[in-house]
Amino acid sequence: MSAESRLRRELAAVYRLVAHFGMTDLIFTHISLRLPGAEPRFLLNPYGLLFEEITASNLVIVDAAGRPAGTGGQRVNPAGFVIHSAVHAARADAHCVLHTHTQAGCAVAAGAAGLLPLNQISMEFYDRIGYHDYEGVALGRAEQQRLVADLGGHPALILRHHGLLTVGSTPAQAFLRMFYLERACRIQLAATAAGPVTTPPADVCARAAHQLTTGAAPGDDYADPDGPELAWAALLRLLDRVAPDYTD
Repeated sequence: MSAESRLRRELAAVYRLVAHFGMTDLIFTHISLRLPGAEPRFLLNPYGLLFEEITASNLVIVDAAGRPAGTGGQRVNPAGFVIHSAVHAARADAHCVLHTHTQAGCAVAAGAAGLLPLNQISMEFYDRIGYHDYEGVALGRAEQQRLVADLGGHPALILRHHGLLTVGSTPAQAFLRMFYLERACRIQLAATAAGPVTTPPADVCARAAHQLTTGAAPGDDYADPDGPELAWAALLRLLDRVAPDYTD
């Protein structure tokens, strides 16, 4: 299997998993993936398809401006690639960029406090998430540099009054980050609705963040460096059962 074929399958899997876990916004939002090569090329969803309809073969190759490569007549939404293209250009490690408009994500994005360290899941993002103030629908290049600066070197970004964004060196990494960022937002809404909340001390939050992002922290007797790979393999088995056509 060629490198492009493998990456097409991995990205199609992420689209299907985002649909499976209820993180879609009809045909809107995008997940993009940088392809190897000297020229900037990216895989993007064809405009008009639901995420549950995405397959490895119908993903579209676009250039850095979001224009489809070739003459296949495939349609994409170049305006939707504005955010993605800026992140790809600024971050060499951001091979995959995932953006959502979920209910929980948008709710936390509207809150003054942002994402709170209320549970072990949210600790992964402690001091590792950026915030970008809302400037209207992100359709202009002028906003790109401000958005990139707000993301900085973080793995995730909350776009206030808009949604969530994660990046990853692989589609699997970007998805797992979004899965847990979304889960952290849902837990926060439930916790704050139930009444006053507490947060652990800052040093405990920082230690948990280190454990969750590296597999262990100094002084730990055990480590779990293989968790993300095992989780991704399990997710692919799930897709093989419920949506095997993603590889088509």
